[in-house]
Amino acid sequence: MAESNGPAFEQPASFAFDADSEAELAKIIAKYPEGRQASAVIPGLYVAQRQMKRQTGSAWVPVKAMDALAARLQMAPIRVYEVATFYFMFNTRPIGKYHLQVCTTTPCWLRGSDAVTEACRKETGIQGWGETSADGLFTMTEVECLGACVNAPILQVDDDYYEDMDAQKVADLLAALRRGERPPPGSMAGRQTSAPAGGPTTLTTLRFAPEA
Repeated sequence: MAESNGPAFEQPASFAFDADSEAELAKIIAKYPEGRQASAVIPGLYVAQRQMKRQTGSAWVPVKAMDALAARLQMAPIRVYEVATFYFMFNTRPIGKYHLQVCTTTPCWLRGSDAVTEACRKETGIQGWGETSADGLFTMTEVECLGACVNAPILQVDDDYYEDMDAQKVADLLAALRRGERPPPGSMAGRQTSAPAGGPTTLTTLRFAPEA
């Protein structure tokens, strides 16, 4: 999870799921058999985190939101705390507007994640992992393998993957985010999905019938 080395923060005194979140939760819980609502805890935490993003501009899950989810799923609050603090994708304290998640696992490291990290630090002023930039726009976190190794190195921004990154591409991406623009995610080197650099070399003539 993203941590911050900045000033202390306050937990909200209360949390209630809004209408959008309640509608989304109902759809999620309906996927599980009666008595198995606890299985919805991970997607439920996402719902809470997205609501906080809508309401405060910061995607995180306060304790009161975990308590509300526990009550909604009829499970002990400690079980929700355990999940929220185990997975990197849930933030248990406020973060910046954009969450920069840098993969430094071996494939990304071999392909230049050090340069991506340094570019993030240079462009944001952030020095250590888990810190938030002085302008409140960016929080940078070191994460484990993001599962897109063929297009390494990867910089995940919120839920979007930006692939085949280098220092200049990082600078361009963060400049766009500062302008309020959101470049399309995917390969920043023009790669076709996960095809080899330079384009696919097999199955190049396949044609698929349109869906009926």
